[in-house]
Amino acid sequence: MVAVKENPMNANQIATHLSMDYKTVKHHLQVLLKNHMIVEAGEGYGAMYFVSPELEQNYDEFLRIWAKIEQQYNPSS
Repeated sequence: MVAVKENPMNANQIATHLSMDYKTVKHHLQVLLKNHMIVEAGEGYGAMYFVSPELEQNYDEFLRIWAKIEQQYNPSS
């Protein structure tokens, strides 16, 4: 999410950035779209993904929650 906030990308760019399978990324993008975490501009392969206005408005809270999740799953970090 941080990478997309800093630099909107298409699904292929996100997959490359995260070293993940394209289809896996597409699945997760659909989940994020459904939950209003991101928005999509354009269609098909070239569609770009951006942080949604709702998430942008609450981004500090998102980061706070994300830090708690990371701490829970990576206590040594």
